[in-house]
Formats: sequence, structure tokens, C-alpha cells
Amino acid sequence: MLTEVAFQEYIEQHRKHSDSKVDLDEKTLKSLRSKAEKKAIEDARYVFPNACETKIMATMNARELMNFFSHRCCNRAQWEIRELADEMLRLVKSVAPNLFKYCGPNCVREKCPEGTMTCGQILQVREKYSNL
Repeated sequence: MLTEVAFQEYIEQHRKHSDSKVDLDEKTLKSLRSKAEKKAIEDARYVFPNACETKIMATMNARELMNFFSHRCCNRAQWEIRELADEMLRLVKSVAPNLFKYCGPNCVREKCPEGTMTCGQILQVREKYSNL
């Protein structure tokens, strides 16, 4: 259970950082449990979406698809959306290869717009999308 794991982590942190081997009193235990529960709630946000099926329906023209690919094929995009965008790009390239020839993340066509937050893999990304 996430709460118990997080609770144990907090206890270990407290024991490592305390200079004496004083037993944890009830107040400290309550405080640690509260922190662990908050951490567990944050972690649970990432578990829930993966545990259920999400159906997405969207209508896009070619221009909207190109914009979608430029944002969602990026390595900094959320991995599930990135995989979906990559699969969509594969499908549209098979139907209209000339129209979607230069599609993919922005760094395929120009300098990465992420600046200092770039993934640092521009050459690998360009190769991946040229072979897609």
C-alpha cells in the first residue's frame, strides 16, 4: 500500500537524521503518518489514470494534426500521449506521405523551442522521425 511504504520512508529519514536513538513519540508518528498520507495521495494521481481505459475522440484537419504532432511527439510530452501521437503520425504518413513528410516534434525542422529544458537528443529525434 502506498501509504505504508511512504510512512516507512519517513520513519527511516527521521531515524537517519536524528543524532540520538530516541524512540519516536506519538506526536512524531502522527506527523509522519500525515506526511506519508499526503505523499500517497500525490502518488495515487499517477496510478489512477493507468488503471482505467480512456477513450479520446478528436476531429482534426491536416494543419491541426501538424500542430498536434509538433507538440505531442516531443520527448518532453507525457509518454502515453507521445506514443499515441507517434502512432497517429505513422498512420497519416502512410496515407499522405508528402503532406506529413516533415511532421514530428518542432526540433525535426528547427532548433528546439524548449531552450534549456531540451531533452538533449535532437539528433536521435531527427533520425527517428526521418525513418518513421
